[in-house]
Amino acid sequence: MARPPLTLAALATAAVPGLEVSAARTHTRRSHGGYDAVELRSADGRHLVIRAPRSQNAETEQSADLVAIRAMTPGIRARLPYRVPMFVGQAPIDGTRAIVTEFLTGAVRTADELTEHPALAAAVGAAIAAVHALPSGFVGDAGLPRESADESRDGVVELVGRAADTGRLPAAILRRWEQATDDESLWRFRPTVVNGALTADSMLVEGDAVTAIVGWSALAVGDPARDLHWLMTSRGASAELALEAYVIGRSGGADGHLPQRALLYGELELARWLLHGVDQRDPEIVEDAVSLLDGLAASVHDRSSEPLSPETGPILTVGDVEKMLDDTPRNRLPREGGMTLLTDSYDFSELERREAGERPAVPADATAPIPLDLSDWGDAVPPAADRTTGAQPAADGTAERDAATDAQERRNAASS
Repeated sequence: MARPPLTLAALATAAVPGLEVSAARTHTRRSHGGYDAVELRSADGRHLVIRAPRSQNAETEQSADLVAIRAMTPGIRARLPYRVPMFVGQAPIDGTRAIVTEFLTGAVRTADELTEHPALAAAVGAAIAAVHALPSGFVGDAGLPRESADESRDGVVELVGRAADTGRLPAAILRRWEQATDDESLWRFRPTVVNGALTADSMLVEGDAVTAIVGWSALAVGDPARDLHWLMTSRGASAELALEAYVIGRSGGADGHLPQRALLYGELELARWLLHGVDQRDPEIVEDAVSLLDGLAASVHDRSSEPLSPETGPILTVGDVEKMLDDTPRNRLPREGGMTLLTDSYDFSELERREAGERPAVPADATAPIPLDLSDWGDAVPPAADRTTGAQPAADGTAERDAATDAQERRNAASS
């Protein structure tokens, strides 16, 4: 049952000594039904918000968020080009506690909206980079998690295993994810400070500027790709610019395989949704997750999904393989394997070309057969007659043996 706004407003006066509330109204932004929240105006002009959790999960999240924002000292906050919530006070209520923080202004936008226009997209990329550029010492001092690259991969392996154990994970997706975790090159990165729970609605914006980031319950040192998964799946026209701004903001600190890992984390959100449905014994959530996973499998089969690593190309059906063999010219030499992504940027335009069915142009002579002059080779001499004399081969095979000997001598001379 929702708590009345006036009840929470009165509670705020107990949580913050000397507070005089002049106005109060229900606040729903980012609550997602997990909190009762009230926006407050004080007599001295302060703008605050009080939140009381409505479930155990919400209480756990709020407690973790409180530890994180209290760990962010004025020096750490000064390094960020936007605001982070400031703790003001707390008070017990119904076996839990209500937390009062500063109210941060700004609008919530979808991922597509955040990456639609160049200026805002660039601000988003720079905002994420600022988090990852923070010194990591304060995270350890607060007792928050620190995760190595190997531990990040182990966590993904464990999640994939749990999803596979449900029996609802498509085989093609299981193979795709297992190949990504087996690719050691994908997991060579330097851990950074990460928000850990960053999504589009974590960002508050005004115009073309990011004014605040809220929701720090998963603050840690870990894989920076975790904060980018939602950006990799956004469809805004300037999504590529957001990633470029991020790379610039990292000043060379972004590893070359970060986009692929970010894409993997985005796909793993479907596995988390599936596991949530299983844990809650909610068949509707399970079926929704399975439907989404089937859609991902279809995009892998039709090659519209970007590979996660050099080891995880599109999954081909038997018919696909047969058609590919039928369409492959037999008079061409095999080409060298494609290069892996070696830069810190991600070419969204290339992805768009692939989705449109286009392929990169190949130089005219890139796959042309190499001409070989076999006229000097003895094997090229017709066996029916000697080209010089026109004599027929001897019945006892002497001529054949002589020709073979001469041919062998010419080969040896050519190779010496």
